[in-house]
Amino acid sequence: MCTGGCAKCLGSTLIPLAVLCTLANILLFFPGGKVEESAHITDEVWYFGGILGSGVLMIFPALVFLGLQNNDCCGCCGNRSCGKRFAMFSSIIFAAVGVVGAGYCFILSAVALNKGPKCQSQGGWTYPFEAGDYLGDHGLWIKCTSPDNIVPWHLTLFSLLLVMSGIQAVLCGIQVVNGIFGTICGDCKCCGCCGGEGTV
Repeated sequence: MCTGGCAKCLGSTLIPLAVLCTLANILLFFPGGKVEESAHITDEVWYFGGILGSGVLMIFPALVFLGLQNNDCCGCCGNRSCGKRFAMFSSIIFAAVGVVGAGYCFILSAVALNKGPKCQSQGGWTYPFEAGDYLGDHGLWIKCTSPDNIVPWHLTLFSLLLVMSGIQAVLCGIQVVNGIFGTICGDCKCCGCCGGEGTV
């Protein structure tokens, strides 16, 4: 198994997902596509699940994964296996950071979907839905009178965050396993490195 190549593939997938999660979170600051007062924005948006959890925290693991394939196989102090294996081991730590970030976004998105959007209703600006009841009954959506289309806006963007953060968590989990293999067995790209032979 070429663990460095696998890590690079995972990293190249995480980057666009991180960008999309960041954009989705930014769009949530504009309920229904309109500018509203900060007090009228759903609370979970302010926890920056897409920007911090699946965005910033995901960039670091992605960059580390992308650089693994080009890591110096010759290692440290002339030891061929040291550098590559240590790099693969460090990728496990960064993958764990990615899992935490994605998990943070996933949980926030699930809570926001269950809670529903903050909108103008008969009781003023509040959360008119209970325990996700609006998810299976579109007739309840009329409880939100403003902003326009706030329910589908909220539902679509938080659903995207939920799905994308779930994918990110799975990809980082795969890298944890990949990193363990790379640490123990080395990387096939290191074959013949520094004049040596075989996998390091």
